Amino acid sequence: MTAHANARPSRRERPAKPALSRAGIIATAVALMRAEGLEKVTMRRLAQELDTGPASLYVYVRNTAELHAAVLDELLGSVDLGAAGGDGDWGDRLAGILTSYTKVLFEHPALARSALVARPSGERYLNLVEALLALLEEGGVPGLRAAWALDLLLQYATATAAEQATRQGAPDAQDEQDALVAALRGASGDTHPHIAALATELVSGSGDERLAWGFRVLINGTLHTPGPGPDIASAPKHPA
Repeated sequence: MTAHANARPSRRERPAKPALSRAGIIATAVALMRAEGLEKVTMRRLAQELDTGPASLYVYVRNTAELHAAVLDELLGSVDLGAAGGDGDWGDRLAGILTSYTKVLFEHPALARSALVARPSGERYLNLVEALLALLEEGGVPGLRAAWALDLLLQYATATAAEQATRQGAPDAQDEQDALVAALRGASGDTHPHIAALATELVSGSGDERLAWGFRVLINGTLHTPGPGPDIASAPKHPA
């Protein structure tokens, strides 16, 4: 007797599922984020994509927060770090890397917001930090100041990306911007003289111009603001 045409294959006949690995889980999470957004990147949804149970994933990733941090670290591979070893003003090159970082986040609004609290610790994040610290050292910034400045620079870049990406995605963003401009330009010189005097300047400049200027403010402030303790060398000198 021949087997029924629609009979399901036995477990032995089914193709084996690929073995789970942290790298494979993160790669699937990145693909899912690109297709459906970071909001869909949950442990349960990821388990469905990998044809396994959520409990199996916790062996490799502790929770959703760690998963999102790992996704962020993966995307940090797109940041252009070439300026670290380039020519020209070290501050300009530092701002260039930070601008590249900001634009990577700007392409993924939900990830930009998540990055405000995410704590990536992978190789790509370490590469970014190393490049920024190397440029701060090149500019003569002492070690403690460089370490604290790194935190400020990344916070500013991340917050800017999160704010702009969120505004861009809001359906009434332009209406809100128009209302703000009208309120500033309509301010009375009698009650709000400073706003009236600078109404045009308050809303001037492109996003890129403001971002670059902000980086310069932080970089210059780092150079001229002493740290709370004695300055130390930025990095240990290797023996010749």
